[in-house]
Amino acid sequence: MENKKNVYVIGHKNPDTDSICSAISYAYLKNELSRRDGGAYNYVPARAGHVNEETQFVLEHFGVQSPSYISDIRPQVTDIDIRQTEGIPEELSLKKAWDIMRAARIVSLPILDGEKLKGIITIGDIAYSDMDVYDNMTLSKAGTSFRNIVETIDGEMIIGDIEGSFDEGHVLIAAANPDMMEGYIEPMDMVILGDRYESQLCAIEMDAQCIIVCMGATVSKTIRKLARERGCRIIVSPYDTYTVTRLINHSMPVRYFMTGEGIVTFHTTDFVDDIQSVMAKMRFRDFPIVDMHGNYKGLISRRNLLDLDRKKLILVDHNEKTQAVDGFEEADILEIIDHHRLGNIETAVPLFFRNQPVGCTATIVTQVFMEHDIPIPPNIAGLMCSAILSDTLMFRSPTCTAIDRLIAEKLAAIADIDIESYAKQMFDAGSNLRSKSAKEIFYQDFKKFSDNNVNFGVGQISSMNKEELLACTDKLLPYMEEVKSSYGLDMLFFMMTDILTESTELLMVGDRCSEVIDAAFGVVSGDHSVELPGVVSRKKQLIPGILNQLS
Repeated sequence: MENKKNVYVIGHKNPDTDSICSAISYAYLKNELSRRDGGAYNYVPARAGHVNEETQFVLEHFGVQSPSYISDIRPQVTDIDIRQTEGIPEELSLKKAWDIMRAARIVSLPILDGEKLKGIITIGDIAYSDMDVYDNMTLSKAGTSFRNIVETIDGEMIIGDIEGSFDEGHVLIAAANPDMMEGYIEPMDMVILGDRYESQLCAIEMDAQCIIVCMGATVSKTIRKLARERGCRIIVSPYDTYTVTRLINHSMPVRYFMTGEGIVTFHTTDFVDDIQSVMAKMRFRDFPIVDMHGNYKGLISRRNLLDLDRKKLILVDHNEKTQAVDGFEEADILEIIDHHRLGNIETAVPLFFRNQPVGCTATIVTQVFMEHDIPIPPNIAGLMCSAILSDTLMFRSPTCTAIDRLIAEKLAAIADIDIESYAKQMFDAGSNLRSKSAKEIFYQDFKKFSDNNVNFGVGQISSMNKEELLACTDKLLPYMEEVKSSYGLDMLFFMMTDILTESTELLMVGDRCSEVIDAAFGVVSGDHSVELPGVVSRKKQLIPGILNQLS
């Protein structure tokens, strides 16, 4: 699957058991179909929120790993075709850097220390070294290695050690007679000269640390012997003096001219929106990319943004903007599998949309398994059965259909579980409410809705213990005031559903809550709560009642 592009199968924010289990199961199904039909995608289950305790119990019971968390699906640097330009060491010569850039037709090279980015050098930096350097000590100030010098002028070190650096002295051309040379050659200088014996002898006697003999001239045994005794290196180059003089500055290490501070780098996890604004303000053409450990990964330019590959999504268990993962507008939505009312997500192109009036998304996913004759593994069957039991409150919810019950029983047989005893364990795991904070309880299952310019939210918890549910009231109501304010909601409701008595204690925060609920269900509300006998479903009972009153 290495060459296949990822498609993220993801549920809604604050996911419940159906959202998580359906994402895992549908991703498994799509990968099986892809393997069978030679598809181009790799399907990855994901989640847009925290895994609650009920769902965690289910995942652990069937030995399935929690999906990866995605908080924002906007395109990131990793979605761009990053140019895999190899880095160079800081001691590499300007000449070699130039050769690499010319061969690859690029204008920038990263300079690395191991895998860490140390600097960057550009064509402009090399041009500067050639045009604006007039100091005859630049070669030594740069600490240029003798190996670089020899390689750059295609020379040969015939006397002395090629290791080491020229880090002290001037670079001179011996164009004068020996008498004049004695006046300007200083110890540790490097002298470029021809085949004249007297000039070579003079340079060595004046304690030059290196002489460069041009035109491939033969160096006499006497000069070699004297150079060896005085510790003077001798390099022979096939080029003439003019060419050697032009080339020698190109032997300097790239670190001397690189940009090492103030480099604008981007991380692989950065969002494209964020880096575009930064790139627009900078004069640089290429920008290095590093990973979370600071290791260099490649280069990008503004042109790379034209080849942006948007993330691809399949949405399960929702089709409303307020419930979708952040940044979904900038992704390509390929499919939606859901069992709720039609929401307000819009797409630029047609997509596969499957919506059925059943009690659970996992019921639909199971039908797709059967339609394509894909065997259901026991752990996947267990996940989907758990989702149905959770969403239908073990078949007590009015959203539950005959097909939900039939499919749940088939899945239970595959997963080898007893529905009654397993469901009790699952609900008990999720309803350990007394030890949880208001925030943990509230966000176990919370969704936002919008209708007729009214924004409202509905959360829900379910338990087989009514006393445990009622004990949450005192800590939930103050927290609901905070949530209503932070989300800018007009109304906020929270369902505390008793599975055994099939009733809900509804908590309410907002000016019009009591008016809407009393009219919808024919009850008389208290200040912040009301008992709703027979109401257990958010999707099929509470939400339709609220929407009818708002319309």
